[in-house]
Amino acid sequence: MRYVPGWALLSSVCAPAVLIGGWIIAALLEGPAYDPATETISVLAADGAPGFWVMNVALAGLGVCHMITALGLRPAAFAGRVTLGAGGAAALVVALLPPPSSGGSLRHGSAVVVGFSLLAVWPVLAADRRGTGPWALRTVPSLTATTVMLASATWFVIELHYGGPAGAAERLVTTLQSFWPFVVVASCLRRPDRTGYPSRR
Repeated sequence: MRYVPGWALLSSVCAPAVLIGGWIIAALLEGPAYDPATETISVLAADGAPGFWVMNVALAGLGVCHMITALGLRPAAFAGRVTLGAGGAAALVVALLPPPSSGGSLRHGSAVVVGFSLLAVWPVLAADRRGTGPWALRTVPSLTATTVMLASATWFVIELHYGGPAGAAERLVTTLQSFWPFVVVASCLRRPDRTGYPSRR
């Protein structure tokens, strides 16, 4: 089994911490008028919002974390690593294309859709088809992760269209997508070799 460096574990831990910390601080700066259950993260990242810089720096940090994790996740299939890294790059693009203070933005929305899609499908693309790899890289867990992420993303789109709790749905899918790389890295580090110690080959 190929070695996963410690810095990949650090980047995978930082991804959800940076994202969630960013939206919490940005929401506090926005004030009580902001409703996290119904309003999206993009509202916090909108040009001119009180937490504009906080939220966009957090999105950029999330993207960098995913790209670093993709570099270090050597046991994963190459296609999955590339897709995870591309999802991180999409998060950077989202941060660089904030929506306007009112109205929508096709460029921002497109970047969000691309990012959601890439981060939803990377688990199944990273899977070890032989079934001998770490638990989180096996077919069933990987396919389950992708299915749950796509389902939660679909829920987000539905709630956004019908004016429901889109903020809650978006936070669910982004939390799942930011946390799964850590689960995969941790499963790689915990998988022992024949001597009973984490593999370093």
